Amino acid sequence: MLRVLMFLVPLALSVYAFIDCISTKDDEIRHMPKPLWAILVLLFPLVGSISWLIAGKKRVPAAERPRKWVAPDDNPDFLKSLDPDKDEDPKRDEP
Repeated sequence: MLRVLMFLVPLALSVYAFIDCISTKDDEIRHMPKPLWAILVLLFPLVGSISWLIAGKKRVPAAERPRKWVAPDDNPDFLKSLDPDKDEDPKRDEP
């Protein structure tokens, strides 16, 4: 079992790093051009993958990332729209 893990873990790491490398936008890559990073990950799977994950990509903290989609129960605007008093039509009370 340990022999299998010693083969699968570096393989999975290098596949992840290669896919992450080729799918990253050019302006988010640091230190070297994208093709060189991809070659490094392919030629030296363990060292190249770890290098890519540590130094190759600009990492943005989660707090600074723009939020693209918000679940309804996390969206304050949506929750305000569920106000039960808002369901009543103000025009209906007029004679």
